[in-house]
Amino acid sequence: MKRKLVMIGNGMAGVSFVEQLLKLNPHRYEVTIIGAEPHPNYNRIMLSSVLAGDASMQDIILNDWDWYRDNDITLHYGQAAERIDAVNQLVTTDKGIEVKYDELVLATGSLPFMLPLPGADKEGVIAFRDIKDCETMIDASKNYRKAVVIGGGLLGLEAARGLVNLKMDVSVVHIFDCLMERQLDPTASKLLQGELESQGMNFLLEKQSDSIIGKKRVAGLKFKDGTHVDADLIVMAVGIKPNVQLAKDCGIEVNRGIVVNDYLQTNIPNIYAVGECAEHRGIAYGLVAPLYEQGAILAKKLAGVESEGYQGSVVSTKLKVSGVNVFSAGRFTDEPGTQALRIQDGLDGVYKKVVFEKGKVVGAVLFGDTSDSSRLFSLIRSGEDFSGREKEVLFGPSGGGGKPASTTDLVMAMSGDEIVCGCNGVTKDTITEAIMEKGCVSIAEIKACTKASGGCGGCKPLVEAILTTTLGADNVAAVKEGICGCTAMSRDEVVDAITRMRLTTTKEVMHVLEWNNPEGCSKCRPALNYYLGMAFPEEHEDELESRFVNERNHANIQKDGTFSVVPRIYGGVTTPEDLKKIAVVAEKYHVPLVKITGGQRIDLLGVKKEDLPGMWKDLDMPSGYAYGKALRTVKTCVGSTFCRFGTQDSIKMGIDLEKKFERLNTPHKVKLAVSGCPRNCAEATIKDLGVVAIDGGWELYIAGNGGTRVRAADLLVKVKTEEEVLDWTGAYLQYYRETANFGERTSEWAQRIGLDTIKQALESKEDRDGYNSRIDKTLDLMKDPWQQIIENDELSRAFDALIAPADPQAASSGRE
Repeated sequence: MKRKLVMIGNGMAGVSFVEQLLKLNPHRYEVTIIGAEPHPNYNRIMLSSVLAGDASMQDIILNDWDWYRDNDITLHYGQAAERIDAVNQLVTTDKGIEVKYDELVLATGSLPFMLPLPGADKEGVIAFRDIKDCETMIDASKNYRKAVVIGGGLLGLEAARGLVNLKMDVSVVHIFDCLMERQLDPTASKLLQGELESQGMNFLLEKQSDSIIGKKRVAGLKFKDGTHVDADLIVMAVGIKPNVQLAKDCGIEVNRGIVVNDYLQTNIPNIYAVGECAEHRGIAYGLVAPLYEQGAILAKKLAGVESEGYQGSVVSTKLKVSGVNVFSAGRFTDEPGTQALRIQDGLDGVYKKVVFEKGKVVGAVLFGDTSDSSRLFSLIRSGEDFSGREKEVLFGPSGGGGKPASTTDLVMAMSGDEIVCGCNGVTKDTITEAIMEKGCVSIAEIKACTKASGGCGGCKPLVEAILTTTLGADNVAAVKEGICGCTAMSRDEVVDAITRMRLTTTKEVMHVLEWNNPEGCSKCRPALNYYLGMAFPEEHEDELESRFVNERNHANIQKDGTFSVVPRIYGGVTTPEDLKKIAVVAEKYHVPLVKITGGQRIDLLGVKKEDLPGMWKDLDMPSGYAYGKALRTVKTCVGSTFCRFGTQDSIKMGIDLEKKFERLNTPHKVKLAVSGCPRNCAEATIKDLGVVAIDGGWELYIAGNGGTRVRAADLLVKVKTEEEVLDWTGAYLQYYRETANFGERTSEWAQRIGLDTIKQALESKEDRDGYNSRIDKTLDLMKDPWQQIIENDELSRAFDALIAPADPQAASSGRE
């Protein structure tokens, strides 16, 4: 019979412990987790990214709801443990739920320290500790302008950066004369201050807060020296304290934190503590890497695996604020008996300091260039003796200009359970397993599989070294970071810059972002044109010169230089009038071949380029976009209209979908289908989005592909009404538009970001309404391009503008 394991706390340290326990002994315990927040486990380190607008809530989820269900874990979320009965081994929550335990783990984390200032209870005074605090700051930025952050440490600066991104005027108040004094020496601190000032932050150093002024809401902060600063929002980021009251109330030994031994046991049998709430050998750790190390030891203890116990941790800190890279580890201050090696490059803004004691590296500070951080941290942990050759650590064996000991050598010396990614608690063994057993051959694949390098990214060199040493350099997939050879910037960096700087033309993007090739190329120009239109549909004017040849001519170029023309036929349903019109046009322009397509439309093949304008005018029908990165077809069966097996009107549903989303520009071609029953005659389950009718409703499937890389679609949701089908489809397509790389099919996109991520993004009606609002705005602005030309009677001039040398290599792929 399984033993009952209860854990109080649903944070990073505790859930990491549970993950490792499940790997070591998955059938030993019946696991129950009690979490005070109404969320699954998320990455608290990434809160600053949420605040800065670089990530959403779903981006920082570490373990989604399905993870708890798939691992048979009972999660009582949105309620706090209120009492522990250690005698009867029972936990009671504030909602009255009672849970029996055989083993109890306290992972209660820590609480933000709020300065006991007069006025601290006013509206607009908050901490920066959880997702709710982020939401409060984001809401405040919509109505107020002046923000004050009390605390110039790691958390305070990250909060300040986020507030600057929210367009607030930000002042950082710090009691000391240097920022991050616990992580940086004075030189690095002043360099950091100068850089952050250039980004718009104001610093009030050596200031001691006295009181918060204002009536109901905060109006300012007064200092002990009599001065004050105006404020509409005050964020206290002055530190944390272990959350120990629950343990203290039931008689567990508490000092600053919950006192534990090397196996994370408290003084009461069967009760353990892990994470920020625990105090080991007099130290309560506030950084995530030591907490993961504690979780690994506790997992072994409760799984029945022998270990040497927890011996304490060497800590490191990494900060990246809008391009400012800072790292520190170990004992980096100048102390008696230590020696320091320093490098400072004022031109490039780089500062490096390594501290030695008896020839061993005991600490380091890096500013501007943190590429050596993983290697230096490994040297601190390994204790290698560099007596007489200290300069090799920064300059290599030659003592000046050579390469230092390689990261690969350090990787070879690492133990399997050593943590590589501190943000997500990923060990070397986990990464090696992803490579050897799951076939990962690139950093991107390892990131998708294990989350390693998915936080601050500082461990990327170490992950790369593990990949190389495991597979060999020749077997590692080369991954280009830039969207093309014209730039080293990734898709996300380019879109962020477009949005943040409100860039509106491809020329402006290439100039401001310093493209290597000022004219761009056939790969980046169409991508930029799409990203601009997606970000600013009302402001960006579509650039025909940046379109592929098929899109410029609104027809598919063939191998002999002729074109195929496909008018839109909604849901495969046509009329005698339209059929006659197509037949007349085919005869008039001597079309060599008329073909019924796989998407239930009629294709006129072999059309000469000079005949295209006249043909479209004579057809007077919308384009079927058989050439474009857009919605192409919505295939339907006859459904309940005629079929004896049909359960819903699939024809109407298909036509409604096609009429709503026609002309929509997307990162790649998109095909839909609607089947009137589970017999699936319209092949809906191999489409980018497929709708299958069932008794009393509809099933929506996504990310299928019937092309060269066949992929069955995944079930997204079951709904009851046609309105819900349109609601979910619009939200899904817009989410794909906003997050996919240009040129990425939905099947590739979904595999890259994960089905769970898509479901989480769309599960809230409020979020779906937001996506639908944006897609509706885009659709309202779009008209069929040839219809516009016809209406304006500018065929000749427009056609001249469209003609360009045929470039089959740049044409979008594309038969139906």
